[in-house]
Amino acid sequence: MGDHVHVRLSQGLSVSADGELIEHSRCRCGATFTKVFDADSGKPEGPAPS
Repeated sequence: MGDHVHVRLSQGLSVSADGELIEHSRCRCGATFTKVFDADSGKPEGPAPS
């Protein structure tokens, strides 16, 4: 059988006590992932250029 590729399925968002946005996701195989976004780093994102 071929190599496994993780498919990240969103499990929700939360905000830490420090104001960071935390994205929770998991794969069907049981692996879990957490991505943290620091709201104080840099300028806000704008709409994508058309």
